[in-house]
Amino acid sequence: MTDLVLRFVVSLLPVVLFLVTLVYLDSYKLVHVRTLVMAMLVGSGVALVCLTLNNAVINDLGVPRRLSSRYVAPVLEETLKAAYVAWLIRRQRVGFLVDAAIVGFATGTGFALIENTYYLKALETGGLMVWIVRGLGTAVMHGGMTAIFAIVAKQLFDRHGGRGVWWLPGLAVAVALHSLFNHFILPPLVSTVVLHVTLPTAILFVFWRSERATKRWLGMQMDVDAELLDIINEGRISESRIGRYVEAMKHQFTPEVLIDILCYLRLHVELAISAKGLLMMREAGFKPALPEGTQEKFRELKHLEKTIGPTGRLAIAPFLHSSSRDLWQIYMLDQ
Repeated sequence: MTDLVLRFVVSLLPVVLFLVTLVYLDSYKLVHVRTLVMAMLVGSGVALVCLTLNNAVINDLGVPRRLSSRYVAPVLEETLKAAYVAWLIRRQRVGFLVDAAIVGFATGTGFALIENTYYLKALETGGLMVWIVRGLGTAVMHGGMTAIFAIVAKQLFDRHGGRGVWWLPGLAVAVALHSLFNHFILPPLVSTVVLHVTLPTAILFVFWRSERATKRWLGMQMDVDAELLDIINEGRISESRIGRYVEAMKHQFTPEVLIDILCYLRLHVELAISAKGLLMMREAGFKPALPEGTQEKFRELKHLEKTIGPTGRLAIAPFLHSSSRDLWQIYMLDQ
């Protein structure tokens, strides 16, 4: 029993500690606990599916275990793990590269927990060194590959606005690295050491770069939003480019819809400023509460969305920030 507990701890604890460290290093703490839990549950479900399919490939199709491990399993496992993360990115539920890395690693962690638990039973005779390698190497590899996919996919999604196969390069990198790991070119212990040197370095670099970009984005966009809100609140719309744009829309919408469009714009900007303020306070170490009246504003915003319809939202789009981070901040505040 003592030996089983030791093997269990050695094989599962490192990847969990790595995930906890990533969450701790995130200055903005924007990935909710329920998001982490859901990612781990999805990863666990993927592991169960992959164990079944991998066994079928080996036992039913007769593919040698070594070939399956090197070429079939990496494609199958990384594709299924990446699918959930790609869905989150597409739905704009991930704001920054740091968040993508954390959610990706959490998905891989869930996968590793199930896979290593399965092998604890299947490899009962394995020595402690086997579980050190599986815990520090294979388990962390699963989390790291999905994190790498998430980082690359998120960056390309933001750059291309979600057009094209923005998910493919990240998936190709994850599959290639996973396959390389399974080739065992280096001794298992050496591969584990190399993994623990390169992966944290790469992820820490992403954290540093993402936080710099976030601070720069917050500063610039806060100024733009504040200026736009001042123009609306002070009644200087007619003197601005908004006024000229609204004048051009008079023939397309009724006066009532035009008023609703301007109200929608004002509420959207107010909520965007609130979200950026919360981000800045979190980065400074505070745990701010939602500004009073936020939920009422969201209810009104959603009502106006229905009133102005898709055409109205499209018409006002030039004055609303449309990148995934800008849209995501509204979602984050709503949560």
